[in-house]
Amino acid sequence: MQILIWVFKVLLVCYTSTLGVFPFPPLSLAETISQAPPVCSEVDRAALLGFKAKIVKDTTESLSSWIGRDCCGGDWEGVQCNPAGRVTTLALQRPARDINLYMKGTLSSSLGSLPFLEVLVISGMKHISGPIPDSVSKLTRLTQLVLEDNSLQGNIPLSLGRLSHLQTLSLAGNHLKGAVPPSLGNLRNLVMVNLGRNSLSGPIPSTFKTLLHLQSFDLSFNSLSGSIPEFIGQFRNITFIDLSDNHLSAHLPISMFNLVSLSYLSLSHNQLTGTIPDQIGNLKSLTSLSLSSNKFIGHIPASISRLQILWSLNLSRNGFSDPLPDVSSRGIPSLLSIDLSFNNLSLGTVPIWIRDRQLSDVNLAGCKLRGSLPKFTRPDSLNSVDLSNNFLTGGISTFFTNMTSLQRLKLSNNMLKFDLSELKVPDGISSIDLHSNQVCGSLSSILNNQTSSFLEVIDMSNNRISGTIPEFTEGLSLKVLNIGSNKIAGQIPSSISNLVELERLDISRNLITGTIPISLGQLVKLHWLDISINSLTGKIPISLLGIKIMRHASFRANRLCGEIPQGRPYNIFPASAYAHNLCLCGKPMPPCRGKKQETNQ
Repeated sequence: MQILIWVFKVLLVCYTSTLGVFPFPPLSLAETISQAPPVCSEVDRAALLGFKAKIVKDTTESLSSWIGRDCCGGDWEGVQCNPAGRVTTLALQRPARDINLYMKGTLSSSLGSLPFLEVLVISGMKHISGPIPDSVSKLTRLTQLVLEDNSLQGNIPLSLGRLSHLQTLSLAGNHLKGAVPPSLGNLRNLVMVNLGRNSLSGPIPSTFKTLLHLQSFDLSFNSLSGSIPEFIGQFRNITFIDLSDNHLSAHLPISMFNLVSLSYLSLSHNQLTGTIPDQIGNLKSLTSLSLSSNKFIGHIPASISRLQILWSLNLSRNGFSDPLPDVSSRGIPSLLSIDLSFNNLSLGTVPIWIRDRQLSDVNLAGCKLRGSLPKFTRPDSLNSVDLSNNFLTGGISTFFTNMTSLQRLKLSNNMLKFDLSELKVPDGISSIDLHSNQVCGSLSSILNNQTSSFLEVIDMSNNRISGTIPEFTEGLSLKVLNIGSNKIAGQIPSSISNLVELERLDISRNLITGTIPISLGQLVKLHWLDISINSLTGKIPISLLGIKIMRHASFRANRLCGEIPQGRPYNIFPASAYAHNLCLCGKPMPPCRGKKQETNQ
């Protein structure tokens, strides 16, 4: 009755305000009613409140707007209605601006009591758990069902196969298990399927051959087995296929190379075998191809040069062998990123067709490159270079010339021999990995008051670096510093506390003396610490208890003495983390003399 009174008042105001105020004829009563906002159905309102009741915590505060009697007035966040006051859309997505927001609870079966619902989106809430309710299958008008990036568990309900109008189905990023239900093959209007990032097992159902309208198909990061079905070649409208990170095996189906609209194909991290057929050149629309980490053998076919708009090619970690195809300057003209790492290739030198291109990413690790570092014709375009695990010997002093865009460099496990003073890295570089070479000199050449604030990762371990650890200035952004297995002497500077972003520190297997600075405990983001096999003395400072997220620490083989800090995690690390010191005591080592051992804190 109150709602009718409210409607009548609105109509009365609208009617009287038109008299003598506006130069238009007054609206008829029927016209006025047709323009009034829809009034929420009590049945739908109850169903929504049933969903809200199962959410025990909502840091997004979306559901705090669900108050009052009218869920269709525009105030209930994520809810939209049709003119008859029936809910047609429920869309709750975590705001992109804050990844820490979430909802905690379960999905209520009351969602099945929204018979006019066409769009159901509950995504990115992280802590909504439990099963997908069977009642969702009652929502026969649904065209979009998106429940991704939550913590949903159990099997995918077989009953979802009743949602015959469904065009979009995404259950990605949950903890769903079991087989992919064959009943999903009944959803012949599906345009997009994303079941990625779950724990699904078994084969790709043969019933999927009926999904002829598919444009996007993502089953990545599961445990699916069997072969890629031949019927995948019938998906003539498909543009996106991602079946990576599964246990798929056998050869590639030839039919797949009939998909002339296919733009993105990732089959990486499976157990696929055989060769790449020449028909791969038929995929004229392909922009990104990743077949990495499989068991492919044979030659890379020359027909790959016909892929005119391909910009990313990743064939790493397979068994491809020489020779590489002779790609002319007109072949693969759009290529920006190439990864041929860890195959059975013996390149000797970087091929001209790679060296002379305007590439952003070059990854040729483990390709048996020899001699000096290559000279790229367009160094200014390079963003990332990985030439690790080769037999490169020199050329560092001129290698970085004009590499103004370089951010990541990996030259580890080579035979490079140079002094760090020759290393003139670009200002914008964020990661340098030179471990396991024959580099000498002092760290002060790269860690000084000129060090870029962009630099986040330094790995110079297993070289011949000497000198001392330099003082650290404020403003550095280092997250990883690995200088283990060198000949570095001197003390750990107390200014190490200036590395406020540091997450991993390894100075093991050097000649470092002195005490562990108390200021080390200020590195609250540190989760990996290795200072083993040095000549450090004194106590392990109790200030380290301020680092709450430490997951690994090793103090072994020094000359440390005194009580180990008696708090987590230090008193529950294995005893091997403290072995071979002078006189460390306290859990997990034997009790300190004259002190009664306490239980774990």
